[in-house]
Formats: sequence, C-alpha cells, structure tokens
Amino acid sequence: MAVASAYPNYRASGLPWVPLLPEGWQVLRNGRLFGHRVETGFPDLPILEVSLRTGVRVRDMENLKRKQVMSQKEKYKRAAKGDIAYNMMRMWQGAVGPAPVDGLVSPAYVVVKPYDEANSSYYSYLFRTAAYMQEVNKFSRGIVADRNRLYWESFKQMPSLVPPRPEQDQIVAYLRSQDAHIARFIKTKRDLIKLLTEQKLRIIDHAVTRGLDSSVALKASGIEWLGEVPEHWEVRPLKRWVLLNTRTLGQKTSPDFEFRYVDIGSVQTGRLVKEPERIRFETAPSRARRVLRRGDTIISTVRTYLKAIWYVSEDADDLIASTGFAVLTPGSGVEPEYLGYVIQSSPFVNRVTANSIGIAYPAIAETVLGRFPVALPPTVDEQQAIVARIKMESAPLDDAITRTEDEIKLIREYRDRLIADVVTGQVDVRSWQPGKDDVVDDAALAALGDEHEDVTEEEDVDGED
Repeated sequence: MAVASAYPNYRASGLPWVPLLPEGWQVLRNGRLFGHRVETGFPDLPILEVSLRTGVRVRDMENLKRKQVMSQKEKYKRAAKGDIAYNMMRMWQGAVGPAPVDGLVSPAYVVVKPYDEANSSYYSYLFRTAAYMQEVNKFSRGIVADRNRLYWESFKQMPSLVPPRPEQDQIVAYLRSQDAHIARFIKTKRDLIKLLTEQKLRIIDHAVTRGLDSSVALKASGIEWLGEVPEHWEVRPLKRWVLLNTRTLGQKTSPDFEFRYVDIGSVQTGRLVKEPERIRFETAPSRARRVLRRGDTIISTVRTYLKAIWYVSEDADDLIASTGFAVLTPGSGVEPEYLGYVIQSSPFVNRVTANSIGIAYPAIAETVLGRFPVALPPTVDEQQAIVARIKMESAPLDDAITRTEDEIKLIREYRDRLIADVVTGQVDVRSWQPGKDDVVDDAALAALGDEHEDVTEEEDVDGED
C-alpha cells in the first residue's frame, strides 16, 4: 500500500520532534505560512464543525438546539474554502482541518488562511501527528492544564515543516489515496461487525423472550410489542425491577477526584468501543455525574438511535457516566447481567426508539423508560441459566468481533505511522504515481472517523464545555 524509501540527503532541522529533514525543506513559523482570519457577519453561510479524525465538515442543523444557534450566526467566524480551522481547546487531540466550503465556525475556534506556499491539506495532516500535537500542548496557555487553549498569538509562533509546494501537493495526493484504501478496509470490517452483532442479538432476543425450554407454555403478555412470554414469567414495569439513577456526584466532590468518564461516544450496544477518558472533577463537563458500580446497566436517553447500552461487569469506584445515560441498578430478584441482556434486546430497544421525541436527535424521558413493561423469569437461578446459555452461544461471535476490532485498530496505527513518516520527510513519495485502484471518494473517506467520535451531548454543540 505504501512506498518505503528515504530521501537521498538530509540535514539537521533544529527541531527535537523531527531532528532530520530532507535537503530542500525549510522550517518556518506558522505566521509565515498563515494569516489570521477574523471575519464575522455572514449569517447566510453554513455552519461548520471540526471533528477529531475527519476534519472540518458542514454541520447537521436539523436538531432544535442547533436551530437556536442560528440567531447567533452573526458572531460566528467565516472560514473560506481551504482555510484551516481548529478548536482552541482540542487541537492537541486533532480537532483541526481545512474548510471544504465557505462556512462559519464557533467564536471559540481559530481560522487561519494559507499563503501561497502552504497547502492546507498537507498542514492538516502534519498538525494531526502525535509529535506536532505534543508541540501544541507546549504552546497552549490557560489557568487549568486540562483546558489550555492554543490562541492565534501562540499558533503563529509555532515552527512547522515546509516542503517545496509541489512536494506538499504530491504528499497530499499520496496520503489521500492511501486513506481511500484504508477507509474501504475499515468500512468492510465495520460491516462485518454489524453482521456479527446482529447474529448475537438474535441469540439474546430469543433467550430473553422465550427462555431455554421450548416446551414451556406461553401466555399473552398483554403488551402488543412484547407479545407472548413463558406463562410463569412475571411482567412488570421496568421501574419495579430496577432503581434509576441512584448515585450522583455532588457539587462538593473534591476537585482532584480523578475518574474514567463514560460518554455516549464510548458505548455501542453491549460494549465499550473506546477506553473511557480519565479526567478530574475540576475540569470535567457538568454532565459527568452518574456514578456506576458493577452490575449496573446504562442506556442512552439522548440520541437513542445510537442504541448505546452497556452492562458494567467490572469492579470499579471510578466510573462516571454522562447524564445522557439512565443508570439501571437491579433490585432484589434480578440477576444484573440478565437485566443487561434484556435492555439491549430488540423488543426493548425498539420500544425506546419508538417512544423517543425528536427527529435528528431523539431523546426519551426516564419516566417514560421506567414505565416500559419487562418480562423476567421469577427466579434468579433461571435468569442465570439463560445468561450462561447466551454467553456460550455468543462466545464465537464475541471473539470474531474482538478480532475484527483489533484489525481496525492496527490499520489505524499503520495509518498514523505512515502519515507521520511521509509529512516529516522520512519517506520519499515524489516518484509515486496513482494506479487504477487509487480512486479517492470524499464521501467514502468518512469511514476514517470513529463511528461515534463526533457524538457529544447537546450542551457541547459549539465545541465548548
């Protein structure tokens, strides 16, 4: 997929994060490559947003909260097509990229316009490398380290690499072609995970609606969407089986209390898809309040189409979930893991989405959630037996999902190394020519992003906490 040859000659760069540069490359401060664009008063332009992996794109304005932003568009900054926009607080994580069209970004963002010697797409790749993002941290300023901001005055002082402009253009063409291959690989793997997950859900659905003994007589549950259930099972509202949101971090929590934060982007149905971010209470978003314990099940009550549901199977006293989740703590007579399977089953999830309010960003009230009828076997022993069967039948599918997720992780690591090597001149791509398979589709490149990486709760629509 990649060419792997070094440049013939190098020289010392004077930069600790890339000691050697190809001869012919320069090191200049960003103020020599970019100007600062501060233009407001363009309310008719679309609003743009900066994501961590896929750069800048036009924001979906369908949900109500974002429609309210439209009255403030006069304050938004204009980014011309090709300008680089970055989130002052999150550039160190990769929240930077070139504007695909003329548009607007939040007043909390910085917009820089490239001069002729700078290809903004090349610098978007460079700025996202791990080495450069560490430099961003060094140049950022703020009272609290976790909320440091990279202001224009500091950004313009940062040194950057400057290949000759034709080489920048060639590097961009090469990396985009490699990104296209990688995006197709990731999409194929995600499609496989989706199929495997659907197979697992079929196992869960049957087990938690029919039990293990096919000879057991069924009875009408009295609930149309629930249908028939084994006649000895009990049907009660969810709130009779569980306690809702019983533990909450208070305002008097020590500012230094450090915890792992589970937000909606961390969760897919039945599993975590990324490690929870470790943060301190002092710098945590106000929505980081739900205290989790082993045996809890969490379900998202906002953006319910994501079906973000997770059973907490580990002993931990440092897991805190967003208030965008409802935390279900099983009551007496309820096997915790069985409850987790019931909540992620199709009948329950479909009921949640059907009762959610909103089109683009549907949400459900916890009081509504608590009224949903749930059928459970009357004994913990029977519930545990069903859990054991689900685990046994799902084990090969879980293993396959894990292997596939590892393959995606490895290709991402490969991509990060490739980009770093190419944009810093450790690999020479000047002789590369595109082949017939090197077709770049901007829409397909979206697969490079994490599936939920741009999911934040609505108070963060402007990129600020």
